[in-house]
Amino acid sequence: MGVIEQVWDVDPIPTDEVADRAAAAVDALDFDGVPEGGEVAVGAGSRGIANLPEIVGGVVRGVREQGYDPFVFPAMGSHGGATAEGQREKLATLGVTEESVDCEIRATMDVEQVGTTPERDVAVYADAHAAAADAIVMANRIKPHTDFTGEVESGLSKMLVIGMGKQRGAKMAHDWAVDWSLRNMIPEITTQLLEALPVAGGVAIVEDEHDDTTLIEGVPASGFLDRERELLEMARARMPTLPFEELDVLVVDQLGKDISGQGMDTNVTGRRHFTIAEPEPESPDIKRVYARSLTSKTHGNAMGMGAADFVHEDIAETVDTSKSLINAITASTVRGVRLPPVVETDRAGLIATLGTIGPVAGPEARVLRVTDTMRLERCYASAPLVEEARERDDLRVVEEPVPVRFDEDGRFAAASPD
Repeated sequence: MGVIEQVWDVDPIPTDEVADRAAAAVDALDFDGVPEGGEVAVGAGSRGIANLPEIVGGVVRGVREQGYDPFVFPAMGSHGGATAEGQREKLATLGVTEESVDCEIRATMDVEQVGTTPERDVAVYADAHAAAADAIVMANRIKPHTDFTGEVESGLSKMLVIGMGKQRGAKMAHDWAVDWSLRNMIPEITTQLLEALPVAGGVAIVEDEHDDTTLIEGVPASGFLDRERELLEMARARMPTLPFEELDVLVVDQLGKDISGQGMDTNVTGRRHFTIAEPEPESPDIKRVYARSLTSKTHGNAMGMGAADFVHEDIAETVDTSKSLINAITASTVRGVRLPPVVETDRAGLIATLGTIGPVAGPEARVLRVTDTMRLERCYASAPLVEEARERDDLRVVEEPVPVRFDEDGRFAAASPD
């Protein structure tokens, strides 16, 4: 395996400017009708968003500068084991605490039913604290979703519908997604929520190929769906992907909820076979996936391990079956937490994958090893891939191929590529 690097043109927002940009984005929101000193609920989610504490803290400051009294609430569906304390801990894991954002955090799993959809009479839910506030502001990243493809995917609207709906709202949405599809449901329920609640708008985030913050923009409620469609196209163009469309083996060093809602981003792996009534991405085509570990921030939630063909025993030993089960039931993606065949070592994992890809000689195998599906700038690549990289302007060969080495425990001797 050698090392290759993807060549990207990026322009991230300097870290010391992120909070100020987030505060300034609040100026674009619509607080008409909110009394002076009124309470504003700021929704924060559970994904691995870059600079999340700075962004949430900046939004809180921006709300205060408008003359209102902000509080933060977890808008993360059933994450954190579907408990209020678990969701508070999840935010803390991501750096969002009352101290870091200088604001009270109100966590509850209680919801209010605020309406029903016009055609299917589906109940629409919202976090009880948010529903009681004088205004609501969401702060979330816009990106392609892992379970479906539509004009509006993961972002402000989904956070309103599923994140703010807590476990009950998230379960409702995923139940109906089986035959209605989230691509149709999210816009309709978003419209219902905007009519029923005082949503001032949201602060949208777009990240670049390095998963650094490249855009922070205030979106008033009136522009939620239209502007989000435009930002989704921007996010899709900036999303990091694998440098090759056809692989025999993909080795993923870690998966977790902080990496993707499905542990490994399905837009990167091309594997969405555990969803219902949703087509898989057309590419890439990967014969075998070997996953090595769970991130510490996922707290044992192994959603997405079912997309691997083999997993290291470290994953089997660190799975929190309760959290994984709750997530699977809520999202109706039970196959996503099925435990694949377990191997004791990386040596065994590599041999198992190479031994099940058909009549491909070892030296000819197209093998790629990545840190996770977010960090894809540098990858370990087998010799055929390195040779292909030499002919491409978007790739750079950093290290020439050398034999893969293992330590005395059978683990890869080389650290993660990124």
